[in-house]
Amino acid sequence: MSDHPRPTVLTNTTLLDPEDGALAPGSWLLIEDGVIAARDTGDVPAGITDRAETVDLAGATLMPGLIDAHVHVTALSADLGSVSDHSPFYVAAYAAGSLSAMLGRGFTTVRDVGGADWGLALAVEEGLLEGPRLIFGGKALSQTGGHGDFRPRGRHGKDGDGCCPGAGLVCDGPIEFRRAAREQLRTGAHHVKVMLSGGVASPTDRIDSTQSSEDELRAVVEEAEAANRYVTGHAYTARAVNRGLRLGVRCIEHGNLIDQSSVELFVEHGAFLVPTLVTYRELSRQGAENGLPAESQAKVDTVLHRGLEALRMAHEGGVRLAFGTDLLGGMQEHQSGEFAIRGQVQPAADVIRSATTEAAALLGLEGEIGTLRAGARADLLIVDGDPIADLSLLAEPERGVRAVLQGGSLRRGRL
Repeated sequence: MSDHPRPTVLTNTTLLDPEDGALAPGSWLLIEDGVIAARDTGDVPAGITDRAETVDLAGATLMPGLIDAHVHVTALSADLGSVSDHSPFYVAAYAAGSLSAMLGRGFTTVRDVGGADWGLALAVEEGLLEGPRLIFGGKALSQTGGHGDFRPRGRHGKDGDGCCPGAGLVCDGPIEFRRAAREQLRTGAHHVKVMLSGGVASPTDRIDSTQSSEDELRAVVEEAEAANRYVTGHAYTARAVNRGLRLGVRCIEHGNLIDQSSVELFVEHGAFLVPTLVTYRELSRQGAENGLPAESQAKVDTVLHRGLEALRMAHEGGVRLAFGTDLLGGMQEHQSGEFAIRGQVQPAADVIRSATTEAAALLGLEGEIGTLRAGARADLLIVDGDPIADLSLLAEPERGVRAVLQGGSLRRGRL
């Protein structure tokens, strides 16, 4: 099946609807003009078989394509400061390979939260690059010495003017934060990311610090809301997370060190949490060989062992959870490993929901992606087996994912 010149009906399949975690064997699904036109269980109506190409999936599971809500497709190294020293053309070439590999793992949409810009998103949309639909936020906003400031201690002066291919933009004071937020939104950013606490990959801050003043955060939230967009915040500790939620941040990245008070605030504000547990496992295993500076390596253990308990607490407390990975450099190949980690504390249906319908809701694309509803884009996975009974089929896509369709067109594998 190439680009969709005629309707196609996929038959003899088990539909996996992530909204209720239900499986419907003996089903069919009609793709027309790149979207899901109809679906049902039982025989395909004659009016459809007369005009559509029929493909028998031999009992395989058909489910929505996956969504990763926290990627850095331009992060060619765990030394994020070094990215700015590369040619933008080289970084774009690296991103092309990164995006293609993500599509091969079954991710048909990804949200980049620091690094990718409108040019990469447009290149994917126009077919110049093969990869998942790219939802971008541009550069993350950071105070001097914050998580988006990747200068070593001995370097002074700001890095570049915002045009270099780095992940962060350093600004200070509400005027600079407001201007920086407007600049990202001017390029079409779908969200604005701001640093609420210290981080692992930044060389000069503490994990337990709070970052960005309340006036700075209010300015960013106000600009995002004015543009009908939202603010997502990098944060680990309950103090930093709670502060951001109270000031209108709609989504928190990581959250490894939250407590019960944080859970209550997430629920009260209807905010999302995007844990990224696989990145800490891989940073612990192979961060150094992938460029993680020594001062950053020392911080990994601080967040590594608390992440799973934070996920359990959030899940049991009813927090809206989206799937994310945050892998850097050569560690990106472990993207699907997040499924196995989350499966230790969440039912498989909930993990799948976090990578489909819940992630779509975070991105503002509910009903359009991450679902089998009629009218949704035909971004689909064909899986040999039942992922709800065996989540490893998604954790090991080379074994479980038979084919990836995007917009109704076959991108990987075989039908």
